[in-house]
Amino acid sequence: MALCVGAIACAHPVDAAPRLKDGLFGRKAPDGRQFSAPPVARYVSEDGVGFTLDRTQPRPLLKFDNSGEVWALNPQPAPRGDVIYKNDLGQPVIRATRLGGVTVFTPDRPAGSAVALAGEAPPLRLGPLSPQALIEKLFLASLRASRAARRQIPFQAEASPASSALIGDAAMVTSEALVRMSRGPKTRALLDRVRRVQFKEGRRAGAEISQGALIITVAPQQGMAGRPSSERIVAVTNTPGDR
Repeated sequence: MALCVGAIACAHPVDAAPRLKDGLFGRKAPDGRQFSAPPVARYVSEDGVGFTLDRTQPRPLLKFDNSGEVWALNPQPAPRGDVIYKNDLGQPVIRATRLGGVTVFTPDRPAGSAVALAGEAPPLRLGPLSPQALIEKLFLASLRASRAARRQIPFQAEASPASSALIGDAAMVTSEALVRMSRGPKTRALLDRVRRVQFKEGRRAGAEISQGALIITVAPQQGMAGRPSSERIVAVTNTPGDR
């Protein structure tokens, strides 16, 4: 049985760690022994950007230390046997070379920054979420978005036990996207298109805007990959027309 819920708010150090060649494909020690990166590992870039990469899922998951968002990545082959991990907009996030080098791409370093393996990390997972906890998450996400927009933006959802945790996570990601939009003069105008946010279940993750409603579709069977990223949500608000 689906649960209809809604919320309205008023406005490590790495000195001893393996270094740059300790990438996703491992390396060999001087004595010939093979080392490989753990399935879930933390990395640190040359300029101090840290992130966790979880390769235990069908789609690898990545979370930067300074963000609550988890990115579901699509691995794609690249020249020379490399692998590029892209987000749901097709933008490169990680590049792993056949020899073990790893590069991370960020807005501050679009050309990429080499990273070092810092060690093992706990897996990226969503815990169960009660109906009351989901309502609280929707309220907090609505509050954050409403403050950024300086007007009310209700967050509403039709949730089941299978989708509650994912919708709660999607609400946080959506509020992050709306807050980010409020910070720029160009994207601020796009935020005016969003009058409310609605979450629903579906077969594929997605986002669309229709008649002032930002509609976020989550796909529980896809795990944490079953909701759109903040980048996709921002991009959707920039699409022409409004049904």
